[in-house]
Amino acid sequence: MENVAMDKRLVLAFRLMMGWTFLYAGAWQVLSPEFSVAGFLAHTKTFHDLYAPLTAPAIAPIMTFLVSWGHLLIGLSLVSGLLVRVSGVFGVALLLTYWTAHMDFPYIESHVNLILDYHIVYATLTGWLVTVNAGHVWGLDGWLMNNRAARGVATV
Repeated sequence: MENVAMDKRLVLAFRLMMGWTFLYAGAWQVLSPEFSVAGFLAHTKTFHDLYAPLTAPAIAPIMTFLVSWGHLLIGLSLVSGLLVRVSGVFGVALLLTYWTAHMDFPYIESHVNLILDYHIVYATLTGWLVTVNAGHVWGLDGWLMNNRAARGVATV
């Protein structure tokens, strides 16, 4: 029984840490009028032909909106434990996109990181949160499931 309590505490701790990571990035990006994905995407190396078109004047504002609000909503989801299985999938996709965007194969961001960097660690942790249903551990997903069960509503 002691291991179960420790596992739940670890799930909660990792969910809150990843949630804060996304939430802080999103809040900074949403509140900062200078933030734009164009500057970052214009300097990609390995997949430049894939990312450079996203810096076009017609597309960059849309991408900036999606990235900044995506970060914010993923962070809110992870911190609150609501819709973690949905937001986690988007979080993993976003992190893997950043990993490829930072790539100067075989290095990531600098010559210190050979193939792996923190984006892969974050993506793996976020994927793990999805697989263990982290929103059910002291989160709103669990609360909603318990309320539905108490009222006799079928849960999936």
